[in-house]
Amino acid sequence: MKDINFGIIVGSRGFFNPKLAQEGRKEVLAKLDEMGYGYIALSEQDTQYGAVETAEDAIKCAKLFRENYEKIDGIIVILPNFSDEIGIVNTIDQAKLDVPVLIQASDDDTDKMDIESRRDSFCGKLSVCNNLYQYGIKFSNTSTHTYPINSKEFSDDIDHFAKVCKVVKGVKTARIAQIGTRPAAFQTVRYSEKLLQESGVTVIPVDLSEIIGQANAMKETKAVKDRLLEIKAYGSIPDYIKEENIVKSAKLGLIVENFISENKCVAGAIQCWSSIQENYGCASCLPMSMLGEKGIPMACETDITGALSMYALKLASGSPSGYLDWNNNYMEDRNKCINIHCSNYPKSFIGTDFEISNLDILGSSLGFDVCFGACKANIAAGKMTFAKISTDDNKGKIRAYFGEGEFTDDPVDSPGGVAVCSVGKLQELLDYICQNGFEHHVSMNRTSAASILNEAFGKYLEWDIYWHK
Repeated sequence: MKDINFGIIVGSRGFFNPKLAQEGRKEVLAKLDEMGYGYIALSEQDTQYGAVETAEDAIKCAKLFRENYEKIDGIIVILPNFSDEIGIVNTIDQAKLDVPVLIQASDDDTDKMDIESRRDSFCGKLSVCNNLYQYGIKFSNTSTHTYPINSKEFSDDIDHFAKVCKVVKGVKTARIAQIGTRPAAFQTVRYSEKLLQESGVTVIPVDLSEIIGQANAMKETKAVKDRLLEIKAYGSIPDYIKEENIVKSAKLGLIVENFISENKCVAGAIQCWSSIQENYGCASCLPMSMLGEKGIPMACETDITGALSMYALKLASGSPSGYLDWNNNYMEDRNKCINIHCSNYPKSFIGTDFEISNLDILGSSLGFDVCFGACKANIAAGKMTFAKISTDDNKGKIRAYFGEGEFTDDPVDSPGGVAVCSVGKLQELLDYICQNGFEHHVSMNRTSAASILNEAFGKYLEWDIYWHK
């Protein structure tokens, strides 16, 4: 069973055949069962055929939804016939769930336009949407105005809608760990905690010294030994790396993971330089990578909105995200660039074998012996979605940009975690980032998810968005 539940509203209207509503209800519930989604719906004992038409029906359905508000991630409305728009809008308005809504309407068969068989859902959908607009209720439309409930198109739209619901609910309830302060040299990662809270995002801070102190005090327990084995199976570690440095990374990873778990955080950001190296003796990249692989995205340089960007992409795709810098041009190809971080990329994000060793740039200045833990690789070719959320403190709002491109297999010889990216009209995107004060950081994911972010960020979270197409 997928971890998404829908509230189901089956529309109907008296002077159309109510049997169409009965059939539609059975079809949509069977489809959701087959697809593995949960649902909350009126029974045929609650109202005629379990449909919503009258004011009394709306009260019953809204009450059922309110009683199950913690379970319902989104609402799916089906219109097997013209359907009563007032009953539908009253249900959603009275339930007050504030979740995404999807509106489906069924096709008519042109050889079945008699009184008993005609649906007029094509027209009824316009009336339902008109009322939703009047009530200020945001909703998602299907890929075509009408289609059969049993169509593949509806299945695809349900899957897409489920991901939108997941992003919206996930962001609205997100708890993000802030481990340490930002590096003093990086004013770019400043953010408004209050603006994030308006969208439901809670930041849980902890002083880095507490994490370091707990890691230093940790004995070499079974948990540490198990984590050592996990690290050695995670990637290739060169022979010159000292065992004691791997132990330090194991302890740091366990302490960070404990903090995340105890505080019910879904993502985090770490002060990854230079205090952790100077005061503890290892890099934080590897623990961040391993947490990311377990579904808890971790952003570099205490970039909280970066962690939220990674988390949104993870929700939209179901797969780990990486965190990178827009970093270098790629020769004279203006639609390609090189994106780099030290790096903390999750194993499956890298998409190829990789080495776990010392930070290169920081190692040359701080000393390589205190810099173990970078996951080094050239990212494998494949599709890619990029995204960055940011708080605009001057204008008092949250903004985001996102789009799609691809990782290429173009050669590049550079230390760290390296990705060569191809993005159409890249120069326009970079100009937009510059002109609108976005950070040099960006989250990336190995899927196509821009349309999901567009619906979730723009329609339901009501952020200022730019979809780079």
